[in-house]
Amino acid sequence: MVIPTLMYFMFSPMLVVLTGLLAERTGQPKLRDVVAVIVSALGVVFVWTLYNALQAAPDKILVFSLGGGPPLGASFEIDMMGIFMAFSATILGFFATVYSYNYMEYDTRLTEYYTLLSALVVGMMGVAFAGDFFTLFIFWEMMGIASYALVSFRKDLWGPIEAGFKYMVMGSVGSTVLFFGIALVYGITGTLNFAQISTVIHGQPMNLWYYLIFALFIIGFGVKTAIVPMHTWLPDAHPEAPSPVSAMLSGILIETGLYALTRVLFLLFEPSFFKLTIAVFAALTMTLGNMMALRQDDVKRMLAYSSIAQVGYMLIGISTGLTYGLMGTLLHVLNHSLMKGLAFLSIGSIVYETGTRDINKLQGVGKMMPFTTLAVIVSFLGLGGVPGINGFISKFILFNAALGAGMLILAILGVLNSALSMAYYLRVIIVLLSGEAEEGMTAKEAPILMVGVTLVMAVLIIVLGLYPNPVVGIASSASEALIDNISKYIGVILS
Repeated sequence: MVIPTLMYFMFSPMLVVLTGLLAERTGQPKLRDVVAVIVSALGVVFVWTLYNALQAAPDKILVFSLGGGPPLGASFEIDMMGIFMAFSATILGFFATVYSYNYMEYDTRLTEYYTLLSALVVGMMGVAFAGDFFTLFIFWEMMGIASYALVSFRKDLWGPIEAGFKYMVMGSVGSTVLFFGIALVYGITGTLNFAQISTVIHGQPMNLWYYLIFALFIIGFGVKTAIVPMHTWLPDAHPEAPSPVSAMLSGILIETGLYALTRVLFLLFEPSFFKLTIAVFAALTMTLGNMMALRQDDVKRMLAYSSIAQVGYMLIGISTGLTYGLMGTLLHVLNHSLMKGLAFLSIGSIVYETGTRDINKLQGVGKMMPFTTLAVIVSFLGLGGVPGINGFISKFILFNAALGAGMLILAILGVLNSALSMAYYLRVIIVLLSGEAEEGMTAKEAPILMVGVTLVMAVLIIVLGLYPNPVVGIASSASEALIDNISKYIGVILS
């Protein structure tokens, strides 16, 4: 059962491009769009299939080797944490693809667009399931290249080209630094397999080489994750990308970088070693992100800085070194993927109808687009951590974990930053709902498929806020798989 689904997982972009080329030749471009939606839906089914297979596995770990076992063979080593991350990627990928059906219909080169979008999701799932640095790096680059191209997809405009080039340069530097870190690990351990590396490095006294490896991984993963001060590409790239791409970049791509960093840190080092460093990055990232978001008049740029701040909240859970803290991080990854995905998609509908991203020019637009504005409000309240919305649950766990780890200052900073973020969220909501639209401003509800996607996501966000137990339980199992069951993980892989 595992092998056929893995084959789909690796080759789904090929299916999209072949169908797209055939559809163009036969004059049926909508066929390509429908197939892209079906493929994205199958991604969710694929992860669900792996989840069921994982539940049936006696050790709750699935291993699929390519080219032999460790240390030379590449491998997928699938545990609950990887499943949780892959599900977050595929569900948002599905929503973004359905939304693109109407949003991108007037663009050209859509075969390229849907192929890149599919490759982006596959790259993120590959990072989630990678069992060694070789496999991780291949899918890391696949994810990166697809995202560079998607940011600059509208190549007839200068803004996307400039933003995509800046993102590509910084991303490439980050990947190069990451590659050097991997090379050092291989030189010390003689293997790239995570389990074998952990048996050599984890728990050993720190020395200069380990400090260097740690620094290289922080920079290499930190660029894609947009950790301050490695964040400068994000405020340019996310606003210039098409809104479905912005939703994917802010909603899940940066969290995929955070996931990779988290897995590597806990497998290689003791939490006592990196807790303080990650706590400092958490404080800087959430504070700078929120302060810069306050200053923005471009609504998509404001959301981009908001994503940086959200990464800061997620870092709080990692800095605690606790299973409970990591559970909060993973839960916020899922919640944020839905909330920020919804924010970019609903704001994208407003930009689609009004043609402007300037907050000051959106006066009264909410009365013309009530359903879209409702979706905006739900996403913003969730991002701000208002009770009753899913963002409140994960933030409560994160701040509570910081208190449990003795990090009172970090918990206070988190609460203050969360309150601060409501200032710019409320500003947009007030502008949308108050006053009359500017003279000449005409807007109506976006096409029904775009509105439908945003409303479904809004309902899902509210449901997960009122009834979070199922996802909290899965997030708990995912965090335990990494922290509490490291010895079991190593034993299964090396047996």
